[in-house]
Amino acid sequence: MAIATWILLVSLFFFSASAADSKNNPADELVSVLNKNRTAHKSSALPDNAGLACIAIQYIKAYQGKCDDVGGSNAKVPADAEFVETFAPNCGVQVTTLAPITGRLIACQSHYISPNEAFSELLIHNQRSLDILYSKNHTQVGAAVSGSDGGGPYFWCILFGSGNSTNSFVLDGGVAKSQRPGCFSGTDDECSGVGVLAIYLWPYTFAISILMAYVFLL
Repeated sequence: MAIATWILLVSLFFFSASAADSKNNPADELVSVLNKNRTAHKSSALPDNAGLACIAIQYIKAYQGKCDDVGGSNAKVPADAEFVETFAPNCGVQVTTLAPITGRLIACQSHYISPNEAFSELLIHNQRSLDILYSKNHTQVGAAVSGSDGGGPYFWCILFGSGNSTNSFVLDGGVAKSQRPGCFSGTDDECSGVGVLAIYLWPYTFAISILMAYVFLL
């Protein structure tokens, strides 16, 4: 009886973990925070384009985990040619549907923080970033979050684009190619390698530990 109960509890744990993971994509949350700030500023909310978001995670990968290349005097930007030659093909985005990138916000630091903190403390930090946030040139957005090989440093990236969200950054078959590690907005994919599962799932872990201890003590 105890073994059967234990198996049931473990099954419930993994089901709950999967549900929590899929509902807590930090890239989706980042887009939500962004749009709340835009609408509070009387700017329009931007539709989330999964193709553009997938390209955002490719944009992160171009830094090869080099946090120092993101800001400061050593700041670098991936070449525009990479969008056509690397980013779009790696995501399954049809190159002919690429639209102009109208703004970029990217930040990096050693430890993970919540999407709301990342937005207000890392991505929006001066007048230039505010100008990018509220620009009227944007018609859509995509966000990505990724660690480096499943750990720090952690990169946060928001790409803004122009064009119609229904016919730009179009994905072959309507589904982006899998991107690991990391998360990008506009999909139902599970997040991997960002280091957020321990944050989101610790209540489940704690509860299952107590229940398992109780079962084995019966």
